[in-house]
Amino acid sequence: MLAVPIYSMAGRKTGEMEIDPGVLGGRIRAKLIKQAIVAYLDHQRQGSARTKRRSDVSGSTRKLYRQKGTGNARAGMLRTPVRRGGGRTFGKRGPRSVKGFPKKMRRLARNSAILAKIHAQEVMIVDGLSLAEPKTKVVFGMLAALGVGSGCILAMHERDRNVFLATRNIPNTEMRIVEELNAYEVLLRRKIIFSKSAFEQLVSDPATLRGVEASV
Repeated sequence: MLAVPIYSMAGRKTGEMEIDPGVLGGRIRAKLIKQAIVAYLDHQRQGSARTKRRSDVSGSTRKLYRQKGTGNARAGMLRTPVRRGGGRTFGKRGPRSVKGFPKKMRRLARNSAILAKIHAQEVMIVDGLSLAEPKTKVVFGMLAALGVGSGCILAMHERDRNVFLATRNIPNTEMRIVEELNAYEVLLRRKIIFSKSAFEQLVSDPATLRGVEASV
């Protein structure tokens, strides 16, 4: 069993919550995490780049002048990539095809990334994480009390407008819902802070893939 510390918003440790590593896949799958991150970044690209090749550039295909006897270097048609205004040699063509990444693999990669964070003692739980009004000063003071100075991910069990508005002005700090977390976002920041209800949801959610085959 692994223990995750629980803190109050004032930064005082109030206890621990145990979690079975099997709930998060049992072991850290580094290759799967890499696949998930590469796929996530690949999907962020628009993929609509399109440049003109020699067949797309306007101009005659006639040879500019005869091969020999002019004193000039040999030259073909005007559209050749070696001449100014010609087509690109290996021009990009869109739209590109995007390789899919199955949902079960995405979730297992997310859980494996969270498990790696727990092993590194970079995960903490804040009991009673809520705000009566969107005050950035309150969240900033909480992070300072918890010793989080380089940014973090705040994982909530549901959308909280006050927490979102209070965190959006803090550098390198984002609020996410547990269901929307992915391996890239988990590893993007050094610390990940769960609300107690969010961590309980993560542990009890059947989508955490308890009993996934070790070969995945």
